[in-house]
Amino acid sequence: MSDDDSDKLKGPGGLSLRLVHEQTRKSLARDREAAMKTRNALLQQKSRWQRFVRYVWDKKRG
Repeated sequence: MSDDDSDKLKGPGGLSLRLVHEQTRKSLARDREAAMKTRNALLQQKSRWQRFVRYVWDKKRG
């Protein structure tokens, strides 16, 4: 089992498994960050819509 060193084993594209793991972690971090930005944008749009509806509702009530 001494052949299981992650620096010596090669994965896709000739990268060591350690490098593949690091690239995967970076990719996941980027994806999570992008998802949070998208989620925040959707929440802001919803609150703007709610403000508009409340404005119209209050205007109709007098």
